[in-house]
Amino acid sequence: MADSAQTDLDAFRAETRAWLEQNYPKSLSAPMADDEAPWGGRRAQWANPDAKLWLDRMAAKGWTAPTWPKAYGGGGLTRDEDRVLQQELIRVKARPALMSFGIWMLGPVLLEYASEAQKLKFLPPIVRGEIRWCQGYSEPGAGSDLAGLQTRCEDRGDHYLVNGQKVWTSYADQADWIFCLVRTDASKKHEGISFLLFDMKTPGVEVRPIKLISGSSPFCETFFDDVKVPKDQLVGRLNGGWDIAKRLLQYERQNISASGFGGGAGLELEEVAKQFVGCVEGKIADPDLRARVAEHRMYAKAFALTVRRAEAESKAAKGPSAATSIIKYAAAKLNQDRSELMIEALGTQGLGWEGEGFDPEALKATRAWLRSKGNSIEGGTSEVNLNVVAKRVLGLLDHQ
Repeated sequence: MADSAQTDLDAFRAETRAWLEQNYPKSLSAPMADDEAPWGGRRAQWANPDAKLWLDRMAAKGWTAPTWPKAYGGGGLTRDEDRVLQQELIRVKARPALMSFGIWMLGPVLLEYASEAQKLKFLPPIVRGEIRWCQGYSEPGAGSDLAGLQTRCEDRGDHYLVNGQKVWTSYADQADWIFCLVRTDASKKHEGISFLLFDMKTPGVEVRPIKLISGSSPFCETFFDDVKVPKDQLVGRLNGGWDIAKRLLQYERQNISASGFGGGAGLELEEVAKQFVGCVEGKIADPDLRARVAEHRMYAKAFALTVRRAEAESKAAKGPSAATSIIKYAAAKLNQDRSELMIEALGTQGLGWEGEGFDPEALKATRAWLRSKGNSIEGGTSEVNLNVVAKRVLGLLDHQ
C-alpha cells in the first residue's frame, strides 16, 4: 500500500476510534440477550433504548451497510476502510447495530439487479432498519428443487395477482415486507420464475408460525390468496428471477456461514467442559474429550480464517461465488459438531428440558443442540451444496 494511502487509512482509523469511543452506548457492554437482537422494522420493540440509539447513530453514517454507495444510504467505504471499521468495532466489543435480511441478502441483489427508482425506494430504509424483510423461497413441494415452485403470479393489467404458499419463511410473522419467488410462466421451469417485493400487510397474506423441536418458532407457513402486487415491485426482468434467486442464495450462504449459526447458546465449549467434566492443571480432565475439543477449536480457527479470505475475495470480485457452498457446508458441520460436544460435556445437565435441578445455561444449550439439526437444511441442504461444489467448483459433470 502506498504511503499516502496508508496515511489516509491511519487517519480514518483514528477518526473511527474517536467516534466509537464517543458514540457507542456504555450500557450495551453487557452480553446481548435473545430478546435484544436488533432486527428493526415497523414492529420493533427495544428492550434497551440505547440499542435503538446505537442503530440510529450507525445508520446516520451509513455504517450498517458500510460499503454500499452513499446515494442509497450506505457508508461508501472502501474495502480497506470497511476492514478498519470492523476491527475497531471488535476492539470496543460493539454489538451489531442491526441484524437484517435486507442487508445480508436482499440489498446486495437490489444493488445488482434493481432499477434506480427501486434502489432509491428500498435501500435507504434497509440501512436505517425501518423495514424488516423475510424470504419467500421454499414451498411444500419445492425445497431442494427450488425451481419447481408453483406459487402463481398472473398479469392483471395494472398489477400482478399472487396465489400460493411458502414454507420455512423465517420470521414472516415479524416481517414488514417479503422478497418472493413466483411463477410467471408455467410452460418453463427456471425461465418461468420472477422476483417480486411486496408488503406483508397486503390483503390476502396469511402467516402461521411453525413450532420447532427446540420449542422456538422462527419459521412460518405463508399463504397468498389473491394478493395484488404493483408492477413496479418486480425486480429485474419478467421471468428473469432465477438468476436473482441464485445470486441471493450465494449471499445467504455466505452470511449464514460467517455468523456461525449462533449455536451453543453463546457458551464457551472449553470452559463448559472444564466446569462439568473436571479440570486438571488447567486442562479438561477427560483426555479423549480434551483432544476432540482441541481438534474442534483448530477446525473453527481455520474456518474463521477461510471465511475472512472468502469475504475478501468476494468483495474483490464484486460478489460471492459458488465457493459459498463450500463454506455453508463446512459451517453446518462445524456448528453441529460443536453442539454435540457441548451436550457431551454437560453430561446429565445436557438432558434437561425444564424444571428445577438444571443449569439455565445448560437448558439453552440443549435447545441449541436440537436447533442445530436444521443447520444442514437451511440456506440450501448440505446435499445440494455438495452438488454445487461438484459442478461449479470442481467442474465435475453428471454421468449419463
